This record gives sequence, C-alpha cells and structure tokens, in this order.
Amino acid sequence: MPKIFRMLEINTIVWLHELSETYQKRIRLSDIPEEELLRFAETGFDSVWLMGIWKRSPLGREIFISSPEFGHYIDLFRDVLPGVREDDIYGSPYSIQAYEPDPLIGDWDGLDRVRSILNRYGMRLIVDFVPNHTAPDHPWVTQHPDYYIRGDESHYRERPSDFTPLQIDGRVEYFARGKDPHFPAWSDTLQLNHFNTEMRMALLEEVKRISPHADGFRCDMAMLVLNDIFNWHWQWAIPYNVHQPQQCEFWTMLRYSIPDKILIAEAYWDTEWTLQQLGFDYVYDKRLYDRLKGAELYGLKLHLQAEISFQQKLLRFIENHDEDRAASVFGPEALKTAAVIFSTVPGLKLFHHGQLEGRRKKIPLQLKRVAPEPANEGLREFYNRLLRAISHPLFMKGKWKMVPLSETEGTISYLWEWGHEFILVVVNYSETPATIVIPWDHIPERESMILEDLLKGEGEEFHLHSGQLKIHLHGYEFRILYGLRTL
Repeated sequence: MPKIFRMLEINTIVWLHELSETYQKRIRLSDIPEEELLRFAETGFDSVWLMGIWKRSPLGREIFISSPEFGHYIDLFRDVLPGVREDDIYGSPYSIQAYEPDPLIGDWDGLDRVRSILNRYGMRLIVDFVPNHTAPDHPWVTQHPDYYIRGDESHYRERPSDFTPLQIDGRVEYFARGKDPHFPAWSDTLQLNHFNTEMRMALLEEVKRISPHADGFRCDMAMLVLNDIFNWHWQWAIPYNVHQPQQCEFWTMLRYSIPDKILIAEAYWDTEWTLQQLGFDYVYDKRLYDRLKGAELYGLKLHLQAEISFQQKLLRFIENHDEDRAASVFGPEALKTAAVIFSTVPGLKLFHHGQLEGRRKKIPLQLKRVAPEPANEGLREFYNRLLRAISHPLFMKGKWKMVPLSETEGTISYLWEWGHEFILVVVNYSETPATIVIPWDHIPERESMILEDLLKGEGEEFHLHSGQLKIHLHGYEFRILYGLRTL
C-alpha cells in the first residue's frame, strides 16, 4: 500500500455548493472542473478525504429535527448561515441510509471520475466507513433486525433517549441508538450488533462492494467495535440477542478483506496501538492535539518520545470536522507554531476544509451550505509555504529523532536525516524569547554553516561555537532549516 503524508478533508456537500456558487451552475462529482482537483496536488496534498459522500437518511433527518437537541443546533446553524431554512438542513453524513453516493452529491460514475483524476495527479481518494451504526431507515432494519442491538419496552421507558421504537412485522421493536458510552446517544442512528457474526460478514461485504471506488477508508469511531469495548458497553443486551461476544476482531477481518486499501481509524481512549496492530495504517492522535491546545510542551515532548514505528502510523491534526476551528482555538501567534509542529513530526498530517483560509466558524455537519467566510490571506500564504516545505522528500524518507536541548524551556527541536541531508526544525512554543542551543554532532570544526530556511526559501548563515549551534527565537517563532553535512 502506498504511504500518504498530507491529507485534505473536504466537507463534500458544502464544497460542491461553494463550487456551484463560483461557477454559477450546479456542480456534482461528475461536474467538478479538473483544475479544482489539480489545485489540491499543486498545494501539496497527496490524498483527499471526501467526507460525507454516502446517502443520508431522510428518517434520521426527521428524528434529528424533532429531537430536544435540535434547539441547541439551531443557534449553531444560524451562526454559520444567517436566515437558515429548514431545507438547508440535510441530515448527518454519519446517519447513512445506504453506501451509495448521495443524489445531491453525484453517482458512482462521478465518484470514479474524481478518483481517476486524483490518481492521475498522484493523490489517493479516502472515503468514510461507519462500522458502529446505520441510519434508522437502512434496509437492514426491516430485512435483518437482528443485525441491531435491541432492548424491550422497559429499557425504552427507563432511557427513552437511548432507543428508537420502530414497527417491524406488525410489532414494536426497541432499537438501541448508536452510542459512545461517554456521550448521549446519536438520535438519528441505530446501533449495529457486533455480537452477530452474520451482521459482521454483511458489513464486510458492503466495504468490499464499495472498495473499488476508493483508495482507502476513514473508519468512524473505530475503537467502539473492538471486542472488549463493545462487550463491556453492550453486555446488558446479551440476554436479548441469540448471539454471543465475538472472538475474532472485526478489524482483523476487514484488513484481510481489503489488503490493498489504506485504513485510517478515528480512535480515542488509548486504543491507538491496539488498532495499529490490527492492521490500521494510521490512527488519530488526539493526544498531540490536546497537548498543543493546552500548551503542554512537557507532555508533548514525552508523547513524541514514543517508538518511531508507532508515531509513523499516527494521524496528526489541529483541526477536523469534530473539533473547533484552529483559528478560533489557538491565538494568532500560537496557531502558526502549532501548525508547524503537527505538520513536521512523523505520521499522516490532516488539514481540514477551510483551515488553510483561516476560517473560524465550525460547520455543523447537517448543513448542506454555509455563508461565505472571508479568507485570512496572510494565513493562507503561510499554509501554502508550510505545505511546500513539508513536501520536501526528507519528510517522507528521512529518519526522525528528537534533539536534546539545554536551557530552553518552552522550546522543542528535532531532526530529519537521510544520507548527508538533514532538516532541522526548531520551535519556541511560548511567548518568551529563547535561545536554542543544539549540540551539533558529525560536523567538522568550523565557524559557520549555511542552512536554507524552507519557509522563507532562502539561505542563512549560522555561527557555531564549541560544536554547538545557537539559534535565537522570538516568542512563538519557528524555523525549518535544510542543510548538508560536510564530509
């Protein structure tokens, strides 16, 4: 499987609306101008995640609009779309009625066209896969109700927000809603029954059916279907199902089913290593995000001391569709510094739709359009330079290691090396000016050296003192420096 290093997440339905406004005609997958896809490659991405392409649930939308939580969401909708109308609310892309392109987005031919163009320009197409739940009007609900976790009327009376009653063959069945045990249930979903081997096999067949149309899958809330977590969370339902806990992990079965596809896990709760061992190529790294958000540099350094084989399979980010916008979370100075750190450490780097333009308003996933938000041109130029810098081959093939620093509170530094080439990244993640002192091995005694600043695109002379390189940094300043070792 090809490795990927720089991925762009696109809110597909919103993006297509934006393109439709730009070109003054309806744009679906089959109509996307090729230059729009080429622009992703020119910016520096090697993969594109088209988030939310599958058929959304009309029933899930109705349940969501009539639910108590809707009152909270309507204020969010109005914030990003003043004058929002009910037909602007299209339902959640994770309440999936069927694994086929949503009619508002396009069809299979359009999806194949997009993938073909992306591949031609050296990019991979990633799409969603949701193993934990389906929409309440998925065909399985009536055809195979035992594919779902169900309770009885007493469960529904005790916890009505955790169940959806539906008429099946003339009787009421109480379907558990999809759930993360630490949060309220997702009202527009039904919980799949991973105790049921037949359901698992059917789910695998679904993935195999759609896999020819994509290069990989971003697997939603992947840790929820790990056997130990699923059994712990849903053990109360075992007496109401004829099936028992599974022995084989679902993800092992999926990896064997589609060995040539890229698998990315959204995961939390310290399950990253386990999911890597089960075959995932990349797993979300929420810990790095939390350390950067909280300016916990000591914890960040400890996190980055993990085995390189583990770090290479982490997906790093400072923004995605679940988190608040980076431009609203980080201060204007810290934002660029956090961006440099997450994008220059090992692993897959995820950039989010609108992040490069500095958008500040988080988009609720149920909306099919949002009001335009002016771009921060200075931030866009910074991200363009950063993406060009991290496209340097050393970030793909080089060996990475932390650099020990002295008297440098608030700073971090690391090297990428390959042969005689190296890239030195130095960062001051604090508002206080600092001098980084780097013990410089393997360089003959000399007084100075020229390093190229990959962000500025120009060389700079640095002076060496007693085998040490000193770099002065202002608050939140950073450098990405390329050089050659002298024999």
